[in-house]
Parts: sequence; structure tokens; C-alpha cells
Amino acid sequence: MAASALQSAWEGLTGSFTEFQLATVITFLLHESVFFLSGLPSLLFERFGLFAKYKIQKKSNTPSYQNRCVLRLILYHVCVNLPVMILSYPAFKFMGLRSSLPLPHWTVIVSQVLFYFILEDFIFYWGHRALHTKWLYKHIHSVHHEYATPFGLTSEYAHPAEILFLGFATIVGPALTGPHLFTLWLWMVLRVLETVEAHSGYHFPWSPSNFLPLYGGSDFHDYHHRVLYTKSGNYASTFVYMDWLFGTDKDYRNVKAMEEKEGKHLLVS
Repeated sequence: MAASALQSAWEGLTGSFTEFQLATVITFLLHESVFFLSGLPSLLFERFGLFAKYKIQKKSNTPSYQNRCVLRLILYHVCVNLPVMILSYPAFKFMGLRSSLPLPHWTVIVSQVLFYFILEDFIFYWGHRALHTKWLYKHIHSVHHEYATPFGLTSEYAHPAEILFLGFATIVGPALTGPHLFTLWLWMVLRVLETVEAHSGYHFPWSPSNFLPLYGGSDFHDYHHRVLYTKSGNYASTFVYMDWLFGTDKDYRNVKAMEEKEGKHLLVS
């Protein structure tokens, strides 16, 4: 029943717009909607001091500094993200992107999205680690780290060159598999929600990292923002195993062990 309703909804969507419009402008609008709706809550929590007990850092950004981030994001998204989506459409079409019915089977969708997460995390790790070398950090990646106390929307606040550089990690999986547009949209939505959560600055009892093995999340990535760039580690985007395998999470693990030890000591006292 649900599958039939989804098929009908998709038929209506493809009947109202061309595939080019769906893959470019509608994709952009979907991204913007998901990004800002999921990212605004942590901005408001910080601004009004809500859920302070769950805030990872005690420091907060000023309203003007938050507003600066939002305005620049709109500029970057319109001037960089949208043109890239439009220009990349022929390449995706050549590699097999389709929007026609039938929609792919759920097993195909799940397996492809899981592949995208694993591949993106691998590529992002090495790209992000390269951005922490002296020259690339100074001239490109330092823009993203202007917000040492991140909130959800800072996840996409970056130098235009970084948007293109690390954006490659997000699109290479879909480019390889030539997915259905529905799968591409699902991947984009999940990736946006993941990176917004990782930059939220809050670690709640219901945060995904408390339930999903190998998932990094907000606490893992917040550490990356609040320490000196040469010592930050925690370079992976989604999972923790790349940093563990290559030893770039050692300082973070040591800090967590000390915090746990001090917490136990306080409980005993």
C-alpha cells in the first residue's frame, strides 16, 4: 500500500517537472529545506540557552556571528552549490541517473545508500586530513574552523574550494552506480541530517551515536573543532573506524578516558 502510494506520488512529480528540473532546481530546494530546517534548532537552542545541560561546549556564538554564518551560507549555496548541480547533470545522466518508474526495490536503495556512506567516509577522511596540512588549512580549511563552537548550520560553512573538494566525496558514489533520482535524494537527505547532527554542538540522550555502532556524531566531531588544527584528529565524516585504524583519534580517546575517570571520581566522592 505504502509502495503504491509512493509510486503514484513519484508519477505525479515526474509528470509536473522535467528530469532536468528535478535533478537540479528541485534537488537544490530539497537540500535547502532539509538543511535549514534541521540546522536551525541548534542555532536557536544556543541563542536562547535551551538544553544547556546537553551542550558540549559552554561557550556560545553571538547572534551576530550566527547571522553572519547564515548569510554567507545562502550566498555560497546559490553561487556555488546550485551551479554545480546544474553543470553536473549531464555527467550524472551519462553515468546512468534516471527518474522514471518503477522505483528501485528497497534492497537496492538500502545497499546503494550504505555503499555511499562507506565510500564517502573513506574519501572524506583523506581529503579532510589533507586539508589539515599547513598550507591547505591556512588558505582554505580555516574558513570552516572559524566556528570553533559549531552549531548545525556551520556544517556547510566552508571556503568555496572546500565545498567542491569535499563535495566530490559525496557525489562519487552516486556517480559510480548511476542511481535512481529517488535514491540520490534519500542519500542527500540522510547525509545532510548526519553532518548537521555532527556539527550541532549538542549531545542528547537520544543522539544517534548512543545507539549506532561505529557512528561518530556530535561529540566526536565537536572535539575536532575545539582543539588546535594540528592536533584535532577525528577527520572522518560519519564513522569512527577510519580514525581508529590510522590513530588519528588517540587524543580524543585519551580526553574521553580522563573525563570518564574524573566523572567516576566525582560520583564516588
